[in-house]
Amino acid sequence: MTQTSGQGRRRVARTRTYLMCPPEYFAVEYAINPWMNPDRPVDTALALRQWHGLRDAFLRLGHAVHLIDPLPGLPDMVFAANGATVIDGQVLGARFRYPQRAAEGPAYLAWFAENGYPATAPRLVNEGQGDIVFDGHTILAGHGFRTDAGIADELGARYGLPVLSLRLVDPRFYHLDTALCVLDADTAAYYPAAFDDASRATLISHFAELIEAKDEDAEVLGLNAVSDGRHVVLPEQAAGLAAQIADNGFEPVPVDMSEFRKAGGGPKCCTLEFAAKIPNPA
Repeated sequence: MTQTSGQGRRRVARTRTYLMCPPEYFAVEYAINPWMNPDRPVDTALALRQWHGLRDAFLRLGHAVHLIDPLPGLPDMVFAANGATVIDGQVLGARFRYPQRAAEGPAYLAWFAENGYPATAPRLVNEGQGDIVFDGHTILAGHGFRTDAGIADELGARYGLPVLSLRLVDPRFYHLDTALCVLDADTAAYYPAAFDDASRATLISHFAELIEAKDEDAEVLGLNAVSDGRHVVLPEQAAGLAAQIADNGFEPVPVDMSEFRKAGGGPKCCTLEFAAKIPNPA
């Protein structure tokens, strides 16, 4: 089912704040998702140029970008989205499923604490905004491959917000942010085959408008995108999805993040958003 009634609707951008981590140590040294193959080396210089291109895109759109220093021995620390969940300045740290990434959680939590943010260590395994998405009113919590299903209760207690639990079923889409992009409070793009039946039904009932990504766009991680409510920064290889988004009143901002796809990542994986609640209309 595709719900796309947004033609002609005016989309409104909100200035955002992001945290990013330079890819100084980025490499594919192990395989913890189907995209990773240590026999396919990363072009480090190209990855650095692509990362700077993403950061520059955010700055051109008027957003603020903070940086965390990368640490040696943590090649996936560049994927800042996994480092924490931030809603209205309140931080819940990440706890990673695989030992190769375990040290990233404390590193990100320390950055927030050092910069004056109330930061809480998690009880359960969760991989930050990789699996935890906030639409301005409701938290969407993915599980199935990385994050514990019980994180919904922990999130509800931490933030006092409604939480919808979504189960992922395709290992290629191992994080929620590889299968779903919230474009604004009422609109999302998603890949239906990545979810179980109940989760698809949940998304259909929750969003007024849903854009279904085609196979070819999902398979280049086109949904690993970042929206400010109007502009959508997404992989340039997802041309079909960009056209669908444009047809629904958004402005695609294509970027090349192909080196990061070798590790199962893209624009959103590299971007931790300081999310904020959207006030209800008066």
